[in-house]
Amino acid sequence: MKKWFFFLLGWVLITVTYGQTKVPVFVSGQDGYRSFRIPAIITAPNGDLLAFCEGRVNHAGDFGDIKIVMKRSTDGGKTWGPIQVVADYDTLQAGNPAPVADLTDPDYPGGRIFMFYNTGDNHEGEVRKGNGLRELWYKTSTDNGATWSEAVNITTQAHRPNKPQRNPAYNFSQDWRSYANTPGHAMQFTSGEYKGRIFIAANHSEGDPKNAFMDYKAHGYYTDDHGKTFHLSENVVFPGGNESTATELSGSRLMMNSRNQRGDIKARIVSISSDGGATWDTSYFDKTLIDPVNEGSILTVGKKKGKNILAFSNAADEQRRDNLTIRISYDDGATWKKSIPVDKSPDGKGDYTAYSDLVKIGKKKVGILYESDGYKKIVFSVIKWK
Repeated sequence: MKKWFFFLLGWVLITVTYGQTKVPVFVSGQDGYRSFRIPAIITAPNGDLLAFCEGRVNHAGDFGDIKIVMKRSTDGGKTWGPIQVVADYDTLQAGNPAPVADLTDPDYPGGRIFMFYNTGDNHEGEVRKGNGLRELWYKTSTDNGATWSEAVNITTQAHRPNKPQRNPAYNFSQDWRSYANTPGHAMQFTSGEYKGRIFIAANHSEGDPKNAFMDYKAHGYYTDDHGKTFHLSENVVFPGGNESTATELSGSRLMMNSRNQRGDIKARIVSISSDGGATWDTSYFDKTLIDPVNEGSILTVGKKKGKNILAFSNAADEQRRDNLTIRISYDDGATWKKSIPVDKSPDGKGDYTAYSDLVKIGKKKVGILYESDGYKKIVFSVIKWK
């Protein structure tokens, strides 16, 4: 039976759901922001947890004065420090934070954090029509997120916008329009043939808008030289592929997991690559991973019998954004044997739990940063999976 407890810990209100402690990290209406959306979380090289999201200044909509903000936890997510602005685009949009810690660069033996993000000058619907521009950028930090570098524009390397009137460099044979990094963390290969490669799952729209979002396609981009140059992956074959997330499989393979924007099949699109995310060997719908056309997060959390153990989180419901669930696979995502409920609406109505991102917490636990209470807050919880 589900029980709810409320108690005051210092100055922080903590909620317990399914026996898990929920710690509010970003609360709408606080810190000078009307709304917070699109969570992402990583472990910094020094062990701190860094939580990122979009801080939406004036309203909860997807376009406007939006900044990428961050908070830090030095105690495993029990408490969180003050808010910090990491990237902005004046009064326009900076969003889709995709952080990753690069731990293999010999020039930075202490590790360097990359934070990839997008900017935009119009609403997504208008950009799809050709009336706007989305760009790609990254910033880095060599002091565990305390300070950040100047922004680096990588639009010409990892995007194909046909906008010569705005920038002569953007004149490609492909007419990519809407563009978004993965909502959530990017990934780095930790072993095998592609060790050190940083891969960022992404999606774009191509050409004029089509019915049922057939103009959307999932793809990714990657760097093998620690951010000096970037390369685009092949597009996923299924039209309608949208917000994506990726992780490392055994045998130097990669799995990308995508939202099906068409909504005809309420399940996640899975794509497998044997060349580090450059091309896709196969793509299919994983009917176990039901989804209401929403975001999800995937993470490699261990190994067993030569195969990687994966954790996947999403709103496991076909109708609405609710029933946030973590699933565990012991065989590189071929099957999902374990299901762990995280959070669910107490009255079973409306969108309650939506976007989430996963981070490894030791050998037996994962942390999950997620949107809760109908987008009113972004909270953090630690889940024991083993």
